[in-house]
Amino acid sequence: MEKTNIATLRAELRKKIRLKRGALTNEQQANAAQLLLKQIINSGVLNGVKQFAAYLANDGEVSPHALIEYAWHNSISTYLPVLHPFAKGHLAFLHYHNNSEMQLNKYKIAEPKLNCQSICPTSELELVFLPLVAFDKFANRMGMGGGFYDRTFANKRNIKLVGLAHDCQQVDELPIESWDVPLQAIITPSQTIMVSTR
Repeated sequence: MEKTNIATLRAELRKKIRLKRGALTNEQQANAAQLLLKQIINSGVLNGVKQFAAYLANDGEVSPHALIEYAWHNSISTYLPVLHPFAKGHLAFLHYHNNSEMQLNKYKIAEPKLNCQSICPTSELELVFLPLVAFDKFANRMGMGGGFYDRTFANKRNIKLVGLAHDCQQVDELPIESWDVPLQAIITPSQTIMVSTR
């Protein structure tokens, strides 16, 4: 498939799936967050994990809020992505707790206020839960198109990357690009897709 065709396909798919997840009601979103937590616990990806990174839901994304609260109650350190202050197009990860001072980034997404003492080196993260726009049964992920996660984790194969999504975000097969970082799993409120070979 030609590069321009893939780019067009991905853009159309991104628009279609964002509309789908954006149509979910507040009640559906809240239910999905609780079911997602159960699915994550049952999947075993948290077993033995002492610290992980997640995200704050935006644009209809499935919310990991229940997961973050579970982590706080079980002494698991939680980190959130922030736009990297020096490495353009990359992410840094800051410790997130009940009293974290928050601010909006240029995309109007809440993130912890930059504090050097709160940064967790990417290489020290055991597990990262990523948002996504669309996924397929092969655990391929398509994000918003900014490439932040792909650039940040391009050369870090020792970190477990797990995509989180609503069930309505699944497609038959994603048109993938060479720079898409492979995930070890995708978890939705109703299923876990594990990729044992990654």
